[in-house]
Amino acid sequence: MNFRGLLYLGARYLTRHKARTLILVSAFTLVWLLPSLIAMVVGQVENRIRARAGETPFLLGKSGSALELAFNGLYFTKPEIQVLPFREVEAVQADDLATAIPIYSRFTAGKNRIVGTSIDYFSFRGLEIVSGRQLLRLGDCVVGAKTAEENGIVVGDAVISSPETLFDLGGVYPLKMKVVGVLARSGTPDDSAIFVDVKTCWIIEGLGHGHDGADQLDPDKLLKSDGETGVIRVNAAVEEYNEITETNAANFHFHGDTGDHPVTAAVLIPHGVKEQALLKGAMAADKSLQMVSPSEEMDELFETVFSVQQIVLWILFAVGVATVLIGVLVFLLSNRLRKDEFRQLKMLGADVSTMRALVVYEAVFVILVSLLLSGALLFLFSLVTPGIVRSVLAG
Repeated sequence: MNFRGLLYLGARYLTRHKARTLILVSAFTLVWLLPSLIAMVVGQVENRIRARAGETPFLLGKSGSALELAFNGLYFTKPEIQVLPFREVEAVQADDLATAIPIYSRFTAGKNRIVGTSIDYFSFRGLEIVSGRQLLRLGDCVVGAKTAEENGIVVGDAVISSPETLFDLGGVYPLKMKVVGVLARSGTPDDSAIFVDVKTCWIIEGLGHGHDGADQLDPDKLLKSDGETGVIRVNAAVEEYNEITETNAANFHFHGDTGDHPVTAAVLIPHGVKEQALLKGAMAADKSLQMVSPSEEMDELFETVFSVQQIVLWILFAVGVATVLIGVLVFLLSNRLRKDEFRQLKMLGADVSTMRALVVYEAVFVILVSLLLSGALLFLFSLVTPGIVRSVLAG
């Protein structure tokens, strides 16, 4: 039998058994596709995470979990980590060893994280404002591109912070903040954040508030001291502002020393190699603080991830081997069921090599089609996974 006849008979056999052929092609496609797809997705995630970590020289925080500090400083998660006093950030800045950018990532507005920071953060991350302006005063906020898009926020709108508890007995009211700017999309967690000055976060927490001046209040709301200082105090009946405007901004003030007020982390950008060494030495001497390298923390994280990945790949390998063996079994059983077909072909003059070629034809067809299909799917996934990974990591 010539080659053309062989192809015809093999194609007719596969066409007649469509369901079985489809099942075999699908099974073998998954065998080739899944390991490559997992490796590709993990690689994409690793590249995105390592890129953001690599752009951040050091993070300063309270002693504790270095990984949680890295995630709070990079992705604004883990809001429950221990806080450090703002004076530690000021001390680094005063020593002129590094630029210190405070981050207070604890509160939310809906599902979006409110991040208290400074103007330096935007230039450090290369964030650009596409509409509106930069932060200028208390109560201003700049929203990320994804936050603005998903919530339909434009410049001039207002964002209200979410209360931490349903009933806040401490009297800390949700703060209404004015949207003064919208950031360009960056494909990072910054897209899902709401940025404010760190002092605005302190007002949300109740460490600062605003109300009418004592000389403008009803006398029933005043508590005059009996001492010689002449200090006038107001009582709990005074209503605090829940929005900072141009008219009342001057009436906002903070209680106590702002150096005692909290931040969750601070980005440290050493001015040079010498300054970096001095900074590491100073931080090592203070056991209450830690200065971590996000890149090193991500290295340790991905060592664990790769260990898990290897286990998953070995499991997939075992499943793949089982699938191949089942496929071989199907082919062997198929040959037994084709005895009558082969007998008739032999009567028509077909030799043994032709019948063997028909069996090989089915196996080669299934393997080649599954390889082509898995390659095509992998190519399609390679086009869409960067966007999916970027969207997921952006929050």
